[in-house]
Amino acid sequence: MFYGQIKKFDIADGEGVRVSVFVSGCKNACKGCFQPETWDFGYGKEFTIDTVNEVLEALAKPFIQGLSILGGEPFEVENQPDVLELIQIVRAKFPKKDICDYGRRHTGHTLEILRSIDVLVDGPFIEEKKDLQLAFRGSSNQRIIKMKDFWAERDGDKNN
Repeated sequence: MFYGQIKKFDIADGEGVRVSVFVSGCKNACKGCFQPETWDFGYGKEFTIDTVNEVLEALAKPFIQGLSILGGEPFEVENQPDVLELIQIVRAKFPKKDICDYGRRHTGHTLEILRSIDVLVDGPFIEEKKDLQLAFRGSSNQRIIKMKDFWAERDGDKNN
């Protein structure tokens, strides 16, 4: 996996002060995308163990609320294994930090990713629904899903 940028003090991509990782690679090609350069899977730098350590070091600061993973498209088939591994490492090292992921593709890793994150911003950016007043998303069709609530409701429904 490649990444375009790591923001170590981000307040635009989730609640509180966050570390945000912008992965490379996206097949959505949304009209009006704010960073189309990240559509290229080879854009930026290779995501290595040194990159993971850089993210962990940034997350260690007590005022950092959590990690946001966006892109590009973190849920692209090619990105999901590395995204899942990053989530698992962060969850093990910082169990009280929240994790927000932006994405909409489903593969064999998707369920485990969804079970491991706190917030999902779901849906493609649609330029015709662009709304600068929205928090943490670019268009009104995108949903912010609190995953613990989602799973409690879903799993509760199974038991009824």
